[in-house]
Amino acid sequence: MLTCIIRYHIDPTKKEKFAQYARNWGEAIPRCGADLIGYFAPHEGSTTLAYGIYNIASLADYETYRARLAADPLGRENYEFSMRERFLLREDRTFLKLASAPHGSKT
Repeated sequence: MLTCIIRYHIDPTKKEKFAQYARNWGEAIPRCGADLIGYFAPHEGSTTLAYGIYNIASLADYETYRARLAADPLGRENYEFSMRERFLLREDRTFLKLASAPHGSKT
């Protein structure tokens, strides 16, 4: 299992646009095959950092998921929304693998 963490730099004057973008992905991403953990918007501290986090089984599954997302009507609409409204200043993706499992110790 891989976890994709998308780090966004957003326009702090357009946080509501990012929130709408996040809600739209909340519908489209699970429908297209990824296990969405969530989208996170600035609250305290930085006003420009936001995150999207989801799990996917493998990089091959990621490619299939991306194709589905590109063909999804809401996925296309959401991408166009972000281009039109220009609230995303930068977007970086990192794929991580859980290294700390199993968690906790039973004593």
